[in-house]
Amino acid sequence: MQLIEETCFDERIRGSHHIFRKDGIIEKINLQEDSNKAKAYQVRQVRNIITRYNLGGGLNV
Repeated sequence: MQLIEETCFDERIRGSHHIFRKDGIIEKINLQEDSNKAKAYQVRQVRNIITRYNLGGGLNV
C-alpha cells in the first residue's frame, strides 16, 4: 500500500477494504490484506494501473 500512497491516491477504509482513488484515473484500487500481503490478483491490478497511467515515477514496476 505504500507504493499507492506515494503516487498520491486518496485512501478510504471500509472494514478490511482499502479503497484508493485518484483524479484522472477511471479505475479504483480495492485492496484486502491477506496475512499482511495483498492478494496476487490485486498486485497485478495495481501494477497495470501504475504502468498504464505512467505513475511509477521512474520506478521499475
